[in-house]
Amino acid sequence: MPARKRSAPAESRRRSGRISNTPKKSQYFEGSDSESELPPKKRGRPSRKQAVTKEDSEEEYAEEPEEAQKEEEDDDELDEDAPPKVTIIPLETLRPLGGIDYEDQKLHKNTMLFLKDLKANNRRPWLHAHDGEYRRALKDWLSFVEAATTSIIDVDETIPELPVKDVVFRIYRDIRFSKEKLPYKPHFSAAWSRTGRKGPYACYYIHCEPGASFVGGGLWHPDKGPIDKLRRSIDERPASWRRVLNDEHLKRVFFPGVKQGSKPDAVINAFIAKNQENALKKRPQGYDIDHRDIGLLRLRNYTIGTKIDDKIFLDDDVQAKIADIIRGLSGFVNFLNRIVMPDPGQEDDDEDDEDEAD
Repeated sequence: MPARKRSAPAESRRRSGRISNTPKKSQYFEGSDSESELPPKKRGRPSRKQAVTKEDSEEEYAEEPEEAQKEEEDDDELDEDAPPKVTIIPLETLRPLGGIDYEDQKLHKNTMLFLKDLKANNRRPWLHAHDGEYRRALKDWLSFVEAATTSIIDVDETIPELPVKDVVFRIYRDIRFSKEKLPYKPHFSAAWSRTGRKGPYACYYIHCEPGASFVGGGLWHPDKGPIDKLRRSIDERPASWRRVLNDEHLKRVFFPGVKQGSKPDAVINAFIAKNQENALKKRPQGYDIDHRDIGLLRLRNYTIGTKIDDKIFLDDDVQAKIADIIRGLSGFVNFLNRIVMPDPGQEDDDEDDEDEAD
């Protein structure tokens, strides 16, 4: 009797029934979020002509990157000879509302509690087991961002009304080339510019993280072309920089330590101190070491930010408070944009730009 052919081994079993399913966010003005972001990937992507609904946006940002899913699936492949593994995931119970409903213009306290828990349990299994809480917090953040977009446009009309997906950052970290292997950012964040969170324009940025929330704006580590334009502006129009950074509203919000009536260079020095990350150790090529503004010329970040109390996000008047901060930033952001990305035919609106006396 001919030998019977052995059947091919069954495919390795993979975990099924995994609950997965946020906004994409630099931390635009600090290193932890400046890592590269993975573009969202989805199967069954709608055509370009098809409108993107709010539900589509929430689903996109709640979906874990395929690279992370594949890595987890590879880890979960079972050896045929190994005993079966059983993972028991308890039924999730969402936090009670505490008598407070979710509102679009502000965040719910449960959202802040979720971010606090995520920081303490920064692991994929934990987030999978708390997927419902994550989705609820994400939806709360997206509705807040939509309201903040309106508040920012009211202050700066150069900011377009972009879809929420174009301004919000995802919480998933790209850990492929990072020594830090925590998979998630323990914060929500968004950036508004003429092209959303991406592009060459200076932006406004909101960072929501328990104990480390802040609002800022400017240009974070721009490319060589914009850097050259900024340095040329510093060299040729130093009075313009002093005038913009000495705006009373800007100083009150972002440089409260600078005393009223102090010399213009006091704010310049405070601005330089806040932007030392990535700054050059030596002089940039083409400029003398004894240049009056060598400190500004060495910078590679041109940003301003201020810490805010987490409770602000829960207040009924949070949008008014955000707008007041953005109002102090608007002159600086538009000043940077006139340098690096001037509109066609835009003329320099600076008045007398001779060096101001000390």
